[in-house]
This record gives sequence, C-alpha cells and structure tokens, in this order.
Amino acid sequence: MHANVEKVAAVLRERGAGGEIVELAETAPTAQAAAGQLGCDVGAIANSLVFDADGEALLVLTSGAHRVDTAKVAAIVGAAQVKRATPEFVRAATGQPIGGVAPLGHPAPVRTLVDVWLDQYERVWAAGGHPHTVFPTSYAELLRITGGQSVEVA
Repeated sequence: MHANVEKVAAVLRERGAGGEIVELAETAPTAQAAAGQLGCDVGAIANSLVFDADGEALLVLTSGAHRVDTAKVAAIVGAAQVKRATPEFVRAATGQPIGGVAPLGHPAPVRTLVDVWLDQYERVWAAGGHPHTVFPTSYAELLRITGGQSVEVA
C-alpha cells in the first residue's frame, strides 16, 4: 500500500470512520472515471479540489456533478481571490497528488468546505490519497472526520 494511502487509512481509523479504502483497477483522476468504476452516480463522488485562497490552502469537497463557483467560495471564506491551486501547491498543502487528494491525512489541517449537495446520497466516495484509491463514507461522516463546513459551493 502506498504511504499516502496508509496514512489516510490510519486517520480514518483514528477518527472512527466506517469505510475501508478500496483500490480501483484504474486511476480515477475525474469524478466520471471514479463513478464508472464504482457503478455509482457521478454526483456521489466527493471531488477533493484544492484552491489557493489568498495564499492559503482551501479544500473544497464538491459533488462530482458540480463545478465550484470560486466567487461564491471567496465570499464564504472571506478571501479576496480563490483560484485553482498549482500541482506543487496541492502537494505542499496535502502531501498528495492531484487526482488522489483525500479529504484528510494532510501534513497540517486544511480548511475544508463540504458541498451540501453530497447530502443527497446515502453513500459518497472520496479519494484515498492516491489516484487508484477511494473510500465510502456519508455526508455526515465526511463533515465529522474533516471538521468541514457545510456550504453550497456550486
């Protein structure tokens, strides 16, 4: 198991999460790719998107069926500007690669927003720290284990 995945699995256990990390046959760099392999609705994929909010990392967990409204998110977090982070910024903030960023297991806490639309699904899937891994969770559990803020981001 990749070191990032081991770290995410350990944090999931520490925080009492119910799901186990699942290794996918192929990488799942997009919500569509993950949903296709898991046989679920694309909206049930919790995309982990890292943004640069005035120089600070901001993790937005959004439904795979949505696009993040960065102006709305900037207003929510009180930032002058929220923009997509570079791969280097993402790696520095999370220790994980784009396409596999888990909602937890980062070197330091990252402010997290969780899309209210994920609450429509009994089970949602989030990345497990590597583009080949995901884990099942629920909206309520995702909020609890990340300390995230429930907001509408689309």
